Amino acid sequence: MRSENMLTSLFLLQQSVVAYDEIQNPTLKNALVLEDAISDLPKVGNDQADDVMEYLVKPKTEFQRYIRLSRKEMLDYSFGDKTGPGEGTLMDHCPLRLNKDDYERVKRIPFEKGANFRDLEGVRVGPNNVAEFDPEIPRVYLESGNPLVPEYAIKFRSGKSLRPFGRLWWDETVPTVVTSANPHSQRILHPSQARVLTVRENARLQGFPDYYRLDGPIKERYMQVGNAVAVPVARALGYSLGLAYLRKHDGSDGPMLVLPANFFSPGQTEAVVPADEVAEE
Repeated sequence: MRSENMLTSLFLLQQSVVAYDEIQNPTLKNALVLEDAISDLPKVGNDQADDVMEYLVKPKTEFQRYIRLSRKEMLDYSFGDKTGPGEGTLMDHCPLRLNKDDYERVKRIPFEKGANFRDLEGVRVGPNNVAEFDPEIPRVYLESGNPLVPEYAIKFRSGKSLRPFGRLWWDETVPTVVTSANPHSQRILHPSQARVLTVRENARLQGFPDYYRLDGPIKERYMQVGNAVAVPVARALGYSLGLAYLRKHDGSDGPMLVLPANFFSPGQTEAVVPADEVAEE
């Protein structure tokens, strides 16, 4: 009996394929970059404590218009017809507060694309792109007595990593949303501010609508966002699985379903905010 069940399961798995035609030449839209996602959010400091504030500017991109939609506009009825707590305000836009030493280091990282700990005084790049202390420059120390360039930054990944105290840039896609806002081993510095990305900025990179309010201490909120399946992906998978369960298929050999272009959520394929509400750059 167990063997029969295993064979049945294997057969079903073989019939359940998510794929695309490799012969087809896909037409891809431009990727969303960091500027598309967070450029409308107000400036905050390393010690930002308020996690509820007002938007200061109108959305600048289609993504920002969409991510600011209300629960009802996104067809999210998880609270019934009620408005979610804090909806309409900007929530969780606060960063993990860096200690004094790390804050001093972050302030000295140039506000340039590709900047990281290698740009700090006393570091040079040797053979094979390995970072090392420059023997011709005396070690620089912070007010606390600790070195400006810590040993762990030099030794991380045998000196070949660009991630310690790395600054993200506006025209880049963000490779991953991490569970910890730790600049020691992650490239998580804001492009133009001396701080790490806020919880809300990370949440936007994961596709969380702004009406989602995270819960708990700030470190736990970073973990909630980083551990989550990206919301647009979860919605697309849920929508597809729901239709598959209902067996809405025309009987052909083609795919069971193809998501509509610009899929956001069931029944909605584009933001409904009027275009004239987009602020000029």
